[in-house]
Amino acid sequence: DPDAAYRLVSANLRLVVKVAMDFQKYWMQNFMDLIQEGNVGLVQATKKFDPYLGVKFSYYAAYWIRAYILKFIMDNWRLVKIGTTQAQRKLFFGLNKERKLLEAQGFKPEIKLLADRLNVKESEVIEMSQRMDNWDVSLEAPVRSDSEDQQKNFLPQGGPGIEDMVASQEIRDRLSETLEGMRNNLNEKEQVILQSRLLSDEPLTLQTIAEQFGISRERVRQIEANLLKKLKKQLERDMPDIQDLFSAENMVVRSSGKQ
Repeated sequence: DPDAAYRLVSANLRLVVKVAMDFQKYWMQNFMDLIQEGNVGLVQATKKFDPYLGVKFSYYAAYWIRAYILKFIMDNWRLVKIGTTQAQRKLFFGLNKERKLLEAQGFKPEIKLLADRLNVKESEVIEMSQRMDNWDVSLEAPVRSDSEDQQKNFLPQGGPGIEDMVASQEIRDRLSETLEGMRNNLNEKEQVILQSRLLSDEPLTLQTIAEQFGISRERVRQIEANLLKKLKKQLERDMPDIQDLFSAENMVVRSSGKQ
């Protein structure tokens, strides 16, 4: 229903402004750019929203708005895209902030220290620093003085689609909130498994954790399985439409050759 969609969009324009303001410090050129991209995300959320999933529209729309604004900033911050992985997003938004924080505390913001604080590899800090410190090349600038072709016409296409980005970001955010809420109620073994396996980019093997606590691999596996059940129940309460996250094809624990 076009009329209903129009009313839904109109009623949530303030949400776009609110979300855009959170990103304003990362895009100083023109605040209206962020508003425009956020509005596009809001319209997309209106098209995709399923009222029968039990999720509030404002919550659902906020993820689409953030995704469109974030994608716009990252696509236009530098000619060479900064990237969309979790580590790259953390560096993009946190590197300069962490540098200033360390300097304010009297520390020299060395590569190793920054990498430790941001929980990323030193090589990633170096690469991101080089990208962020380079001069901008306008996407509107002509390739040659005698050509009307613009730089942006030659940018490679590809990368994750906006729907995939929104879905993965939504899951990460909800998992993060739920895990933080559960953390204080976990025993030592569960906390180690949570941090070192479920949340780690390079998860420890079952054997490593078993040796750490002097228990069997099978016992570690059982603790992990029980922890996933707790997480699933909590997520089903917080977000009813996320139940298939724990299906065989979508296990949270990273599948790899190492167990």
